[in-house]
Formats: sequence, structure tokens, C-alpha cells
Amino acid sequence: MADALDIKTAPAELDFEAERLERKQKLAAAYRLFSRFGFDEGVAGHITARDPELTDHFWVNPWGMHFGHIKVSDLILVNHHGEVIDSDQPLNRAAFAIHSQVHAARPDAVAAAHTHSTFGRAWATLGRKLDPITQDVCAFYDDHAVFDDYTGVVLDIEEGKRIAHALGDNKAVILQNHGLLTVGETVDEAAWWFITMERSCQVQLLAEAAGKPKLIDPEMAALTETQVGSHIAGWFSFQPLYQRIAKEQPDLFD
Repeated sequence: MADALDIKTAPAELDFEAERLERKQKLAAAYRLFSRFGFDEGVAGHITARDPELTDHFWVNPWGMHFGHIKVSDLILVNHHGEVIDSDQPLNRAAFAIHSQVHAARPDAVAAAHTHSTFGRAWATLGRKLDPITQDVCAFYDDHAVFDDYTGVVLDIEEGKRIAHALGDNKAVILQNHGLLTVGETVDEAAWWFITMERSCQVQLLAEAAGKPKLIDPEMAALTETQVGSHIAGWFSFQPLYQRIAKEQPDLFD
């Protein structure tokens, strides 16, 4: 897949102001899409985008605002102390505890996504990695981990550090008894990995309910990962979804 892409379709380098706006627009769009897909659960869940200039700050949703209502102007900037900059909107402390440590541990990760999605939570109760049973899930072949120590709502940055350690250099981690977390070099990529990982959890749950799925050969799964699991593949896969939500809900850019 990635080999067929014209490199000119990849995200271009922008100045700080333009890049900040680009990231915030994609972030607001990702929240709207997560709402459409039913990934919201009350006040739980968050997607973050590192600020391109203040690299130890990140943009995130205000606590208690529905994903489906979030606009660019609603996003709040949080510093490395957990302080909200230039906004009177509240911060989800779990979002800071998790995302601050993920961003600190992974300088390459511009964005991170975590919500309490239905199939992600269901699969997370098993404490297992996903198996290579479809082409799509091969994006995560040898590129995701399991954090197997649930200790309640994540409000302590030490717990966030442990999650970041479990994530390691992978694009995703399954938080046992909790849900999924994905990262990417762009907001687009992190959001797409979450969307397709959630669907992969659903597919494996359905397949195992029907019988014993046949696994893709390891060598072929590894090859497929290079085709569907690259940074550019993740970014490009998000573009049709972004185009649709941008056209249908243009108020997200306000």
C-alpha cells in the first residue's frame, strides 16, 4: 500500500503557526469521528497533539465536553506541569497523567489516542495481543504491547510512566481491563491506528466466537506490516475520513 503512494501526498513541513492550526484541525476532526464511531464513554477518553513549538505542551479536549461538539477553539493547551494555558476549561487529570508521560517518553509521537471504546475494552479484558488473522490487523504485527497491571483510574504520573514504558517503541498498547492506546507521528496516524485497532478487536472477538481463526504466516504477516503499518499508510488511511467529516461538520473548524 505505502509503496503505491505518491510522496507528494504526505504532510508538508509548515511554520509553527500553520502547523499548530493543522494539528488542532485534525485533532478536532478526530474527536468528531470518534464520536460518530461510538468511541466516547461519558467523560472518559482523550486524544492529544503535541504543540509544534512548545514541544513539552500538548493540546487536548476540555474535560466533560462531548466529543461530537468539539471545535478547534475548544481545545486547550496543557504544559508539562499539568497547567491549562489561556483557557478556563477544566483538564481531565487522567489525560495529563497518561499523555504527558507518553509524549515525554516518545519524542517521535506527535499524537496519542485513548478512549474506552467497546470492543477495545472487551478485548483488553483478555490480556492478550491481537493475532495476525486479517490483513488490517497486520499493521500491529510485532508492533503492539500489553500493559497487564490495572490499578484503577490513572491519576498519578507514575502510572502514566509505567504505561509509556509498556508502550515502548510500539504504535499501540492494550491496557488490560481498560482499553486501547495508540500513537503516531501525526494526529491522522494516531487516530487511524485507534480506529483500525478497535475494529480489529471486534473482528477477532467475532472470529473466535465462531471458531478458531487461521493465523497468517509470520513471514507474510511481517511483510504485510510494512505495507499497511507504515507512518505514511496510517496518515493516508485517515484522509478519506477527514474529508468526510470536514464536509459534513464544517463547524469543527470554528
